[in-house]
Amino acid sequence: MANVTLRSKPVKNGMLSLYLDYYPPVIIPKTGKLSRREFLKLKIYQFPENLNEEKFNDSQVEIAEEIRATRFLQLKNKEFGLKDNIILDIKFSIFFQEVVDEYFNMGSKGNYFSWKASLDYWKAFMSEDLTSQNLTNWHVNEYRNFLLTTKNLRTEKGKLAINTASSYYKNFIMVLKRAFKEKLLSKNLAEDARHIREQETHREYLSEAELTKLWNTPIDNIKVKHMALFSALTGLRFSDVVNLTWEDVYEDVHQGNYIQFREQKTGNIKNHPIAKTAINILNEQETREGIIFSGFKYHQISRPLKKWLKDASIHKKISFHNFRHSYATLQLANGTDIYTVSKLLGHKNVSTTQIYTKVMDHNKVKAANRINLDLDGL
Repeated sequence: MANVTLRSKPVKNGMLSLYLDYYPPVIIPKTGKLSRREFLKLKIYQFPENLNEEKFNDSQVEIAEEIRATRFLQLKNKEFGLKDNIILDIKFSIFFQEVVDEYFNMGSKGNYFSWKASLDYWKAFMSEDLTSQNLTNWHVNEYRNFLLTTKNLRTEKGKLAINTASSYYKNFIMVLKRAFKEKLLSKNLAEDARHIREQETHREYLSEAELTKLWNTPIDNIKVKHMALFSALTGLRFSDVVNLTWEDVYEDVHQGNYIQFREQKTGNIKNHPIAKTAINILNEQETREGIIFSGFKYHQISRPLKKWLKDASIHKKISFHNFRHSYATLQLANGTDIYTVSKLLGHKNVSTTQIYTKVMDHNKVKAANRINLDLDGL
């Protein structure tokens, strides 16, 4: 009698990989060979240690069980080929949750919270029981309208900010694309989705004088000062600064001082030239091998950074990421061409870097000073 059983096998990092065990064997389209196993690209914790890991396991197993039931029905109907036109139908919110959990497991907290919020707003808009095959363009458009008109669910005050709504909707569209690719949707609903256009925001930066002022202002945690100024001198993100090791730092006669690292955000490996002042900051650290700025989390930066800026009488709204913005803006202000700045920042497209040209537009500055009037007393 034909049967499909859900099984698991241990893999690295204490996880179990879920797969289907077929009897009799079926033809796997990718190989054209008979096989009893179909790996589902779903993993669970072998020994869950907390409630989040238990919930993650439950969501993965639920998806696997729905796939198993569909495959079993196909076997009963003698559809052994696992044909490309086979469409699965599962609860869309469960699949959405799976994507969110991936970001949690990757340790990218910023992305995780954004994706989790996108899911929370989807659940607030639509019943969790909606299945992928019942999802239509109407749902996609109405979710867009919902994000544009709903109140902020976290504060319960005011409308959701337009750029926040745009970010959440982008995440949702990415989930739609994944769902179509994985045969959970019979139509690519993402194709007709209209993005929410973001409003242009002002990217605050610190001038050379302000950075020097900060350097000369005492701070409770000297490492915060060193990390922030190192970012302003190199343009590195917090994630790249906090993961930088001494083994990444090089010097030679051709490139001078540079660091070689894999960007945490993009995964790209690059050689990044840095100034001698930045090297001097590194040499101020206690470590001489391994992680240079050890033992720091992003949430530990905000409070001392805010107090430090206040003590320096700098009243701009500055986060750690604004030190990277300062690097980009000051490079352009001092004559570095936009293509080089783009490469230094690790941007894939120059268009991403062009936002900084709006902050530092030399032509506007020159134009503003072309009209000079000789006004008595002024």
